Amino acid sequence: MASLSNASRSVTAEFLQQAVHRSSVFTLDGLRERAFTRAFQNLVYPQIWEDPAVDLAALELTPDCHVVAIGSGGCNVLSYLIDNPARITAVDLNSAHIALIRLKLAAAQTLDSYADFHQLFAQADSPANVELYDDVLALRLDRMTRAYWEGRDRLGRRRIEMLARGFYKFGLLGRFMTSIHLLARGLGANPALMLTARSLEEQREIYARTLAPLFRHRLVRGLLNSPASLFGLGIPPAQYRALAGDEPGGMADVIEARLARLACDFDLRDNYFAWQAFGRRYAPSGEGALPPYLTAGNFAAIKARAGRVDVRLTTLTDHLAQLPERGVDRYVLLDAQDWMSDADLTELWREITRTARVGARAIFRTAAAESVLSGRIPGELLACWRYEAQRSAELHARDRSAIYGGFHLYVRREQRA
Repeated sequence: MASLSNASRSVTAEFLQQAVHRSSVFTLDGLRERAFTRAFQNLVYPQIWEDPAVDLAALELTPDCHVVAIGSGGCNVLSYLIDNPARITAVDLNSAHIALIRLKLAAAQTLDSYADFHQLFAQADSPANVELYDDVLALRLDRMTRAYWEGRDRLGRRRIEMLARGFYKFGLLGRFMTSIHLLARGLGANPALMLTARSLEEQREIYARTLAPLFRHRLVRGLLNSPASLFGLGIPPAQYRALAGDEPGGMADVIEARLARLACDFDLRDNYFAWQAFGRRYAPSGEGALPPYLTAGNFAAIKARAGRVDVRLTTLTDHLAQLPERGVDRYVLLDAQDWMSDADLTELWREITRTARVGARAIFRTAAAESVLSGRIPGELLACWRYEAQRSAELHARDRSAIYGGFHLYVRREQRA
């Protein structure tokens, strides 16, 4: 199985090079791009950071919808099943993310007990999860996915053991969060104190007293203003530049503003993103929200519909190029376009426009506030789509992850003769 795992990682490496490498290896940006692609080849997002409640409000799924979505860790894809689309194709260029989505789908289809499903992905810290995998789930997985979960880390532990040791502390993002917590504690602040708040007022008071002062520290500002330091958030050099923008204080001011929004603008009892940021876990049962696919009331629907999801290790553009015209109803692009050159964007939107039915909806997020499309793809392509500016702004304000600058919704216009 080791050869299968290595083969899938090689495919991931090739896709990442195509997506990220823009500069010569002999330049600083080129070195950063190659360091990023090396880091991104393994598990990055044990949980994704796009709010599926906002996605569902924008997508307005119907029972005949075919959804094509970038899958990432799969929280979005499984949550979309709640609104009963006909089918979902989840694509991703990271083989570890593909393995995670397939594990979630197999668990949803195989496990009869919501308690087991909750233990596996909401608690994600029980030795019983390894037994559940060995005794039940492994037999339901394809060889490539089994090769990933039964492969070994650098310490010789099987990767499935991450779900027995606090899964959300692993992956590039999980380890980055752990490093941030250690740094904050070393500077006299404990991010976990945020989770003791019992009201929005208390959240704001604790944030102002404990976390806000960190952004005045020279070490913190220096680290945040270094592109390589944010690889752990899955931010490649091109997206870093878009995110930092023209802010006088650079990335440090951007991160400070978005962390303040996460900490102070949404009630902790309704924001599982805050629990992940400040606690690296979900709230104990009954004390906070969970992703929609992990809630008890949605388990039956997820279980019944998990077979509608097709998972592919490929890029979104390459997958769409294989599809017939006018066969897709919804597109979920996450923040992938922030990585793209103008040529890549144009190629993607040619395929989206070719495959979209009239009335199709495409959603994405951006590091900066503005959409990435205006002025970067040909006008004749952009003219095929109506930008829902007001609705986009409304939904962005509701996005509990709070880390993006903009949420964007486009709707396919009537085809012209």
